[in-house]
Amino acid sequence: MRPFTLNYARPSGQSAAVPPYHFDVSLQLNVLPDGRPAVSDRALLMASGTTTSTAGSQTHFDD
Repeated sequence: MRPFTLNYARPSGQSAAVPPYHFDVSLQLNVLPDGRPAVSDRALLMASGTTTSTAGSQTHFDD
């Protein structure tokens, strides 16, 4: 059975960019090569932009 969303999903192509961080499974967060959490690098945060979620906004008044 094919999930419904796959009928409409389109591949975006592969990005040639290599992020300067990796996901650490034990810490459950992205870390820089020197071991610091990626969120501590302000320049990286500014360059990568932000995302927002409205998943709970439609059902919870306090989100």
